Amino acid sequence: MQAKPEKLKNLLAQVPPGFLVDTVWLGRHGIADRLLHHYEQAGWLERVVRGLYRRPASTGEVQGAHDTWQTALISAQRIMGYDIHLGGMSALSFHGHAHYLSLGGMDVVTVYGTCPYWLAKVPLDVRWVLRTRALFGDSREGIVEAPSALPGWPITVSSPERALLEALNELPQHDSFETVDAVFDSLTTLRPRRLMELLKACRSIKVRRLFFVFADRHDHDWLKHLDRAAVDLGSGPRALVKDGKLHVRYGIYVPSAFAGRGEGNQHDA
Repeated sequence: MQAKPEKLKNLLAQVPPGFLVDTVWLGRHGIADRLLHHYEQAGWLERVVRGLYRRPASTGEVQGAHDTWQTALISAQRIMGYDIHLGGMSALSFHGHAHYLSLGGMDVVTVYGTCPYWLAKVPLDVRWVLRTRALFGDSREGIVEAPSALPGWPITVSSPERALLEALNELPQHDSFETVDAVFDSLTTLRPRRLMELLKACRSIKVRRLFFVFADRHDHDWLKHLDRAAVDLGSGPRALVKDGKLHVRYGIYVPSAFAGRGEGNQHDA
């Protein structure tokens, strides 16, 4: 095989230099696994991890210039068609709200949906966290397209409203109340209509209650436009934090600093 096969040549024309493709996508387009080693040896593909390849950089480009989490995620979304999105605290950071993160970029990239097995193995200077979309079931409310760092390639990401509820679902095991509190303080322009749709679609009583714990604490202007009565907060107290205090209004045990003024005097039994 002296020349690049026409099928692979045409296929790679759809893939910008530095972007990724996996063996599932290649197979759907008629590229057999048995040929991949030859294509790798010929310099037409670069192996990243098992089952995943990169289109090599163009002449004159710096090798590795596209080795970013956005390139990997957008490749999965736009090239390979995986129905996944950036969410939670990672999405809030993407939208400019997580100011506590290092200037060098986010340390954690949280992705929601049916993620390809290789995504968490892509060797980048981030920690991939993969989540299902169970929090909202089949609802795609608040999943949007936004400009990325790669011109002409938008990223599928949670809106700030959806990302906030996804982040609240990480408490207390995978994130801290203090971190969420700092970010919540910056969320002054959330859209009440979208918030209401998301609060109704959200399947977690814990998340709904925590949302109002933080919302009351920060009292942003959009809060007065929410219809609290339309949000099911369930019944009975919920134990969330060991040795926490009961937030009487919302019936959830939280760190004492978040229990509300005059409402944190009931200790967890």
